[in-house]
Amino acid sequence: MTGPAASEAPTGHGSGTAALRWLAPALPLALFLALLTLLPAITGGQTVRVAWSWVPSLDVQLSFYVDGLSLLFALLITGIGTFIFLYAGTYLHGHPRLARFYLYLTLFMASMLGLVLADNLITLFVFWELTTVSSYLLIGFDCEKAEARRNALQALLVTGIGGLAMLAGFILLGTAAGSFELSEINASGAAIREHALYLPILALVLAGAFTKSAQFPFHFWLPNAMAAPTPVSAYLHSATMVKAGIYLMARVHPTLGGTDWWMWTLLLFGAVTAVWASLMAVRQTDLKLMLAHTTVMALGTLTMFLGAEVKIGIAAAVTFILVHSLYKASMFLVVGIIDHETGTREVDRLGGLRRAMPITFLAAAAAGFSMAGFPPFLGFIGKELKYEGALAITHAPVFMTAAALAANALMVAVAATVVFRPFLGQRTETPRVAHEAPWSMWIGPAVLATLGLVFGMAPGIVGVRLVEPTVEAILYRPEDVSLKLWHGINLPLMLSVLTVLLGLAAYRWRKPLAGGLNWLVRVLPTTGDRAYDAVLSGMMAFATWQSGVLQNGRQRRYLLVVVATFVLAVGGTLVAFDGVAWPTNWSVPLYAWGVLALILAGAAGAIFTRSRLGAVTALGAVGTGSAVLFLMYGAPDVAMTQLMVETLVVVIVALVLPHLPGLASRGHSGRFGRWRDCVVAVGAGTVVALLVLAVTTVPLDRDLTTFFEQASVPEAFGRNIVNVILVDFRAIDTFGEVAVVAIAGLASFALVKSARRRRGAK
Repeated sequence: MTGPAASEAPTGHGSGTAALRWLAPALPLALFLALLTLLPAITGGQTVRVAWSWVPSLDVQLSFYVDGLSLLFALLITGIGTFIFLYAGTYLHGHPRLARFYLYLTLFMASMLGLVLADNLITLFVFWELTTVSSYLLIGFDCEKAEARRNALQALLVTGIGGLAMLAGFILLGTAAGSFELSEINASGAAIREHALYLPILALVLAGAFTKSAQFPFHFWLPNAMAAPTPVSAYLHSATMVKAGIYLMARVHPTLGGTDWWMWTLLLFGAVTAVWASLMAVRQTDLKLMLAHTTVMALGTLTMFLGAEVKIGIAAAVTFILVHSLYKASMFLVVGIIDHETGTREVDRLGGLRRAMPITFLAAAAAGFSMAGFPPFLGFIGKELKYEGALAITHAPVFMTAAALAANALMVAVAATVVFRPFLGQRTETPRVAHEAPWSMWIGPAVLATLGLVFGMAPGIVGVRLVEPTVEAILYRPEDVSLKLWHGINLPLMLSVLTVLLGLAAYRWRKPLAGGLNWLVRVLPTTGDRAYDAVLSGMMAFATWQSGVLQNGRQRRYLLVVVATFVLAVGGTLVAFDGVAWPTNWSVPLYAWGVLALILAGAAGAIFTRSRLGAVTALGAVGTGSAVLFLMYGAPDVAMTQLMVETLVVVIVALVLPHLPGLASRGHSGRFGRWRDCVVAVGAGTVVALLVLAVTTVPLDRDLTTFFEQASVPEAFGRNIVNVILVDFRAIDTFGEVAVVAIAGLASFALVKSARRRRGAK
């Protein structure tokens, strides 16, 4: 996607929501300040946990847990969210659906906070899926555009399917650990790693994390999600939602980490994602898409380092989480300002904006320097830690260092492109006359970029208060983490210098490099996006085919499929699990054999008759015989119900029969069809009989019987236990059954009345 990008800046008139623009940021700001009050306790090594009983029968609690990891993410969500809410009010000023946008954004923020603070696995999953739904609404906010609708659906499907896999992993994890509370599970991580279910748990949990954080081969959905308005892109896809998978991997690190499976999976997938995404970023001409691909690169890098088994690797990942959130949110907001004020974000149509937009230029420069890893910015410290961590990993230091070097060098090229091309050089004509944005738009990127500089010059501020508690939470043990701007002349510093040189070279020869990458994408047999389209098309073709086969509009086919599925599924299960049982006592009264012969004769008549009336009569014989059996074995109420149903069926069918076409005209004749139906019907009867026999061979559990005997009089004030069950204990079910009978009676009345009216008309 390298073609011209249309401006997404809104047009229109105010909709009476002017006050909302200034009130909306107050919520995330208040939450941010409240979370800051927890910082001293968390820095001191304490944790905070609150819980309420939610579904006690399933061991599900609405529990929340605050430690260094969850607090770091919560502060990023609310702190950056404050600037996003403020920015959006001006960016979407005059949009007719601004109030709806704030509703979606608030829902997303609440979902993300619930996700990172949840202690219960099921609670975490609920908030996880809420982020999926709310991000779908935000990505598709410009619902008039087909691209926005398509990309929102793509994000929903990819992350939603991954979330379902993750839920299965959570259930297995909770079963293996004996608890669904993460704080308890992480305390017994060694037992889980040695459990027989470890590999299925790992695969399923990582499936959820990889889809959410756009790891290869699910990397394609995140750049497409840039169809959302820029505030959404800055919030969801740089600082919050896409890092949910990163958070999950960090949270389960004490339980699932530390094995070769964990390390190599995260290392390989993360490295491939980081290098490929950084290459794809260089070939873009749309500034927003360029940043989107660098986000995928950052997520791959974080995944790679979370697979590390050493403290310095985890410290590098945590520091980069903070670094990336600050500079990427700032860069996205800067690109939004450029688009809003010039009418385009195509890099080839921009230039010389530094005089018209001086504050935006300074914010972009500060964020770009941090992104490229220049001192004295926090990005430089993060890059040094990444190289130090890559070299410290014992399994594949050369591979990790090479992957980090390639990705970081290309990030330097992208940072230079985003900063130099729009703002430096000669002024170019743009669709709108460029000027500085209102303060509510530039304040966010300015503050976030400045924090990258402040934290770089005084790294102890975040080292002790944020990075160290987060590393301790991930490794689940006390650790000392010290962030320094200068480590002396060493190998990581040499690699940093090499990174800058390679990045500037890539920027200098970006056009031939982009041309080669464009050619590579064209000749590839498939890409992630094309593979997604092919899979979706295949699913639709298969659905069309199976609908034509199974749902062709004929009730005969529906019944055949349902009954045949029952025979195969239930009968196969009985045989596979040795559930077939035979009674030891075959003592049956002689008169019962006579009733059975009547039922068999009726069934045979229904199979072989060529008359609908004959078939109905034969089925009536089957039903009457069943009623007699009920009567013989002491169930007169059931026998009466059976007889009433049979009578009602005969009446209804007799009224309908004159209006039905002949059997032959509907394809109901034919020897094969009759024998097929006969086999399926006999199979269904056999399976039901086997089920009944299997039940009769099991000792009768009288717990329910005893309960109803003891509770009928004192609780329901009735001595007829059957009536008490129907009227009191199963009142809602009985009401539904009465409603069904009433509807059937009304339908019968309508049919009779209609038939009389037609006869009268004749």
